[in-house]
Amino acid sequence: MKGDISHKGKVISASDGVVKVEIISMSACSGCHAASVCGAADAKRKEVEVQSYRSFSPGEEVDVFLKRSMGMRAVVLAYAVPLFVVLAVTLALCYAGVHELVAGLSGIAAIALWYFCVYLLRDKIASGYAFTIEKNKII
Repeated sequence: MKGDISHKGKVISASDGVVKVEIISMSACSGCHAASVCGAADAKRKEVEVQSYRSFSPGEEVDVFLKRSMGMRAVVLAYAVPLFVVLAVTLALCYAGVHELVAGLSGIAAIALWYFCVYLLRDKIASGYAFTIEKNKII
């Protein structure tokens, strides 16, 4: 799947067209030879549910794919919009003559409100992300 974001994973369970896959998300520096000493490298285990009507068995090695455009959409929702919100609220209140401390705290409160709205709409947002799964190809 050319141009997609992919992760290697292991099937945890498979039933009724839903496959649960455990993927390990590693930071960019986790492959460094000094990663064990540095402490900056991290790897997080994540579980994803993938709709698939192909048969998979627990323990099977698979590749999980997400379209790059969906990854960019996640970055916009998680980082770009909150940055714009905090800047807009803080600068607007500063130009309106509000004390800087109040303007800054209001910007932080606006970000908290943004993330709360994202939390409330998490199911709707999640339905827009479609993972695909393939068995690992042995080369």
